[in-house]
Amino acid sequence: MKIIAVNKSASFEYFIQEKYEAGIVLEGAEVKSLRAGKASLGESFCEIRGGEIFLKNMHIAIYDKSGAFSTRDARRDRKLLLNRTEISKIVGRVNERGFALVPLKVYFKDALVKVEIALCKGKHTYDKKQTLKERDQKRAMDRAAKELD
Repeated sequence: MKIIAVNKSASFEYFIQEKYEAGIVLEGAEVKSLRAGKASLGESFCEIRGGEIFLKNMHIAIYDKSGAFSTRDARRDRKLLLNRTEISKIVGRVNERGFALVPLKVYFKDALVKVEIALCKGKHTYDKKQTLKERDQKRAMDRAAKELD
């Protein structure tokens, strides 16, 4: 499994409840650009429209050798492929108060491009401060252990 892009801010901004693996509808030039590692999930999010889930605002750089066959919009909406039962479960949970559907990472699984999405609840500022405090404590413990070696 080769990881292409990771949404680092998702674990800081949200409590991750459930994870799902979804396929994604891409064009050939987009896949070649992904193989080169030119993608970003920084500002992307998922939207539910008409019983289907779409990944919005994911940046995939335009493949320079594609010529006239490439889509000129690097941030177009891309459809995610999930089972009907998974989609209905996700729609039910997103309609609850406080849940969001967030993409976590994009990766190759064999020859297929997959997106890991998660049902998340938003963190409050005091939760984020607690996360930062725990991260600093872990770094201090790692430094102390490294000095003892």
